[in-house]
Amino acid sequence: MYTKSRLAGAVRTALTLGAATAAFTPVAMAQQEGAESVEKISITGSRIQRVNMVSASPITEITAADIAITGMTRVEDILNDMPALFAAQTGNLANGATGTATLDLRNLGTTRTLVLVNGRRLPSGSPGAGGIAPDVNQIPASLIERIEVLTGGASATYGSDAIAGVVNFILKDDFEGFNFDYQHSFYQHNNDNDTIQDIVRGDGYDLPTSHVRDGHSNDFSFMVGANTADGRGNVTMYGTFRDIEALKLSERDYSSCALFGTVDNFVCGGSGTIPEGRITDFATFDYQVEGDQFVPRTSLYNYGPLNYYQRPDERKTLGALGKYEINEHAEVYAEISYMDNRSVAQIAPSGAFFVTDRIFCGNPFLSDQQFGLLCDDRGLTKDDFSEGTYIGRRNVEGGPRQDDLRHTSMKAVLGVRGIIDDNWSYDLFANHGTVAYVQTYRNELSITNIGRALDVVEDDNGNPVCRSVVDGSDPNCVPWNIFETGGVTQAALDYLIKPLYARGDTATTQVSGYVTGDLTEAGVMVPGTSTGVGVVLGGEYRREALLLEPDFGFTSGDGAGQGGPTAGVEGSYSVTEVFGELDIPLLEAKEFAEELTLELAFRHSDYSTDQTTNTYKYAIDWGINEDIRFRASYQRAVRAGNVRDLFRPQSIGLFNMLIDPCGVGGNLTLEQCLNTGLTADQYQTLALESPAGQYNEITGGNPDLSPEVSDTYSFGVALSPSALPGFNMNIDYFNIEVEEAISSIPSETILNLCGTTGDAKFCDLINRGPNGNLWVGQANVTSTDINIGFLATSGVDIEATYDFDIGDMGGMSIGLVGTWLEELTNQPLPGAPIDECAGYWDRNVCGSPSPEWRHNLRASWTTPWDATVTATWRYMGEAEEFGSPANPTKFKAQNYLDLAATWQAHENVSLRLGVNNVLDKEPPLMPNAPAGSGNGNTFPGAYDALGRYVFAGVSLTY
Repeated sequence: MYTKSRLAGAVRTALTLGAATAAFTPVAMAQQEGAESVEKISITGSRIQRVNMVSASPITEITAADIAITGMTRVEDILNDMPALFAAQTGNLANGATGTATLDLRNLGTTRTLVLVNGRRLPSGSPGAGGIAPDVNQIPASLIERIEVLTGGASATYGSDAIAGVVNFILKDDFEGFNFDYQHSFYQHNNDNDTIQDIVRGDGYDLPTSHVRDGHSNDFSFMVGANTADGRGNVTMYGTFRDIEALKLSERDYSSCALFGTVDNFVCGGSGTIPEGRITDFATFDYQVEGDQFVPRTSLYNYGPLNYYQRPDERKTLGALGKYEINEHAEVYAEISYMDNRSVAQIAPSGAFFVTDRIFCGNPFLSDQQFGLLCDDRGLTKDDFSEGTYIGRRNVEGGPRQDDLRHTSMKAVLGVRGIIDDNWSYDLFANHGTVAYVQTYRNELSITNIGRALDVVEDDNGNPVCRSVVDGSDPNCVPWNIFETGGVTQAALDYLIKPLYARGDTATTQVSGYVTGDLTEAGVMVPGTSTGVGVVLGGEYRREALLLEPDFGFTSGDGAGQGGPTAGVEGSYSVTEVFGELDIPLLEAKEFAEELTLELAFRHSDYSTDQTTNTYKYAIDWGINEDIRFRASYQRAVRAGNVRDLFRPQSIGLFNMLIDPCGVGGNLTLEQCLNTGLTADQYQTLALESPAGQYNEITGGNPDLSPEVSDTYSFGVALSPSALPGFNMNIDYFNIEVEEAISSIPSETILNLCGTTGDAKFCDLINRGPNGNLWVGQANVTSTDINIGFLATSGVDIEATYDFDIGDMGGMSIGLVGTWLEELTNQPLPGAPIDECAGYWDRNVCGSPSPEWRHNLRASWTTPWDATVTATWRYMGEAEEFGSPANPTKFKAQNYLDLAATWQAHENVSLRLGVNNVLDKEPPLMPNAPAGSGNGNTFPGAYDALGRYVFAGVSLTY
């Protein structure tokens, strides 16, 4: 069930003495006897090296065997099943996808989770919006020996960003021989949701077939390793190829239309930008085109089915790890890795999203009936313009929008480490990683060209032509006939569609060195103890750089479906640091104190942005006897603003809001809405409501940001009762508080605070359009970054394992890992209400569900026939909609059953087979799923959204 590496053996010893048990695999607790044969090691959270190293902070380990029985090939999917981690960017997002895969410990945000590979930083993921956190696509699952997860602050040891904790990927090295691994997987689902099918069918939309098998994935990997002739060195090389097929929302009945309404009364909703063409002033008339006539609008566009539920993804990785021991004082080591990952996010077609506000009455495409309703009945002639008239027209003829995202990363490490003498050792390394980013956005319409193609006149021969052709301002313009069903020509599409391009890079350079020593022989110890003080002294230099270069189509905001311009970003900063750690044994072999150790750590950081920080740790590890151990710690951690936080220019984009609080059904009174910039006659009008539930906001960075500061408190107990051999339990309480959090005041909060307080500092941030809206044109709410937020989370982690023999039938291992979430609070600004998100979800404040209890319970039977059978029960508690809306959507608790088996068919051949979500449990559904975290009427990263996951694999080793 677990890999018996020397470090894993030491970790198991450490677990007996107080570190956490394995997250998925029950780990047998090593006895104290014989542990002295284990070499000195350090574990995640400290660089001090000792025999039988223990930690005062809880650490969770996931082994290669654990990964194999999940069948997952995407690293983020493996970790998102852990109760302490929450879904962030995954392969199941479409609208708002960055093309990266990120991790979010404690639901405190991806940039507050530090990601390491062999104890060294992974470079920033992507220069694009939302993607700067480390991209774990760079880490092939097949090469992982184990994953160590340290929850809680660790900045004193590793520097900035470790506010929520550290995820450290330990890769396989010292491999000798050849290994080839192949796995195929797919999803299978029975579309039998009669309630949703009746809704979809009633609105005339298509339904998928009853039984589907789709989303196929193939994953190949090889690893080859050899030792040098003198046995002092090793080189391990690897390569992987992963190909994941696309799967659309149309392939599941519960995602085949965009659900609106309430959970008790779902309806198929959609966008007001419709394929028929919509002509409206949002007040006195609202038409759609039928033939060459205007009829009252009744349609909405079902934008869901074309969206990808699983993005197509093609990834290649290559790399090598090598080391050579020159002598006992110097071992040179190196790592080099390459990744190329390409993924496409597909969403509904673009269109004219009400980007023009008048129509020329002399447009020759207007029929007599259309001219009469639009112009003649209002006293306008064919020489006039119908002002205040907007067009919403979906470009279904041009096909869905596709955001082609490609990331190519290179990472290299060169270092030397060794033993100075019997008590001192050192490690010095340089680590450099880059990510190259290329984005191609296809099938987007140009706002400029929309305006010109809709402004149509007759030429001297009576032919319809663009006005810009007549006046010579744009001789290439082709008229767009949206006033007649079937009137759109390919020439018009070729003129309107303008692909968008962006490129960029991120670069992380880390140079670090430290010495670690044991002062026992020097006699530096607490009287009455036999073990001296352990010490680490070191320094580090790090530089972060980012460049994003969008083309003019992006920067000008000319893309009709972009929600505003995408601004370029360029910037860099560096930090110089010194750090140290002490491990001080206070008591040994005393009554009620077999061992009592104090851990101290300190780091001083000097940033090129004229900011300095100090981080530190105090921790106690108290082993009463071999059966029970207590631990407690306090840690101060920081997160300095990243390049996008500091240097991102201000630009307009979209945010999710169910309704404008001053719209129909809104929560603000007329008097309060006057504070937000409305007039009395605009209050609760339909013009305020965005049919897609998306509104405009201006966001941007701030070069004067201070680093965030967090305090982490934890204490726990580890039990290994001698009366019950094979049983181990760890219970740990955690409390993390983040002050001066780098954040923006949510736009919806700004609206409500302006309305309820009338304070100009909020009201001046609201810029309503001519008819009071916040979603057409340049109307917006300003919400830029500031050091103003407060975040806090607390709860209890529980881990337990029990291993026992069952006679001739082999052995059993039972393991539980669970988290009870007591608190997850967010205060966007001082004095504002504190938003409690534990047990809740929503579209803006809380985001994806944060249930109060999550657990994984796993039972494994190691049979006498070289096979292991495993069953896992994954549980995710209920979550209510935050903010007490009139009809809140409540997600019921979800239970999933996974089954897997591995068989060592031959000494060189291992087979595996498994089914996750065996019972084909559907995800909980919600109306108006938010872009960027929701998709397919649910949160696909949090829940199993696609049905049964079936996998089969083979591993050949020689």
